[in-house]
Amino acid sequence: MKYFDKNTWVYLDGEFVKANSTPVDLFGQSLHYGYSAIEGIRAYNTHNGTRLFKAEQHYERLRFSCERTGILFRWEIDELVEKTYQLLEQNNLRNAYVRPMVITGHNMYLTPAVEATMVILAWEWGPFLGTDLIRATLSPYQRPNPWSLPPDVKISGQYVASILATTEAIKRGFDEAILLDQEGFVAQASSNNLFIEKDAKLFTPTLGHIFPGITRQTALEIAKALNIEAEEKRLSPEDLLTADSAFLTGTATGIVGIAAIDDTVFPQEWADTLGATIQRAYKNLTLEKENYQVII
Repeated sequence: MKYFDKNTWVYLDGEFVKANSTPVDLFGQSLHYGYSAIEGIRAYNTHNGTRLFKAEQHYERLRFSCERTGILFRWEIDELVEKTYQLLEQNNLRNAYVRPMVITGHNMYLTPAVEATMVILAWEWGPFLGTDLIRATLSPYQRPNPWSLPPDVKISGQYVASILATTEAIKRGFDEAILLDQEGFVAQASSNNLFIEKDAKLFTPTLGHIFPGITRQTALEIAKALNIEAEEKRLSPEDLLTADSAFLTGTATGIVGIAAIDDTVFPQEWADTLGATIQRAYKNLTLEKENYQVII
């Protein structure tokens, strides 16, 4: 996938500049240590025009990630949302993925840099894992220990584990990896949250060892609005492998069903699952086809 060309604009600390002319701080902590906060926001081409989905929540979470990890955050949320819409317009993007980043300045000590830069990138983007059912595998890699890195922040460096897990899964012929936590319970996929269905009820791993995804929370809110019983609880690998169906949630992914985990094929037809119901409602919500906002 090509993310930019000579005509692509990015937002860099107060102004729009061409992507191929941005400077890189070779002494920056973001480059050396992965010490930068990131977000992912989806833009959808709706009948009301191009819409960012829950942009304010994403930028608030970016602020939280920075404050939680000592990264300077000095921008107003409303202005960042406005600049994001301007960036989409300048790049003539309708369906897009937006990547805001707070990049830290040069400092070779293991203390927070005193400078930070806001960057917003955007590119054309379809569903991250496609629209078909996927095949996943239980990964030998674990979700990072919450006492080594806060599980509720979105920091660049934590994605090294995700890259390793995804690469290992793809090498073995799977689409995605499912990671356990350090206690052996199911945590999440490499960059997505996980739900299972069992006996007409949804279950998803509890907070504390997983990333609290905005799409995950939206799925829970949709379930409540549709009177679908959903529970957050610790899930064992056996719970996962004996489920009736399963699906993933994430900003880049949306909602995608899982056909099988390793050699275990889920018995329920996807079209008849609670996940498929949530998926249809989520699509209507993001495309503003139905006014679920009044409920959730």
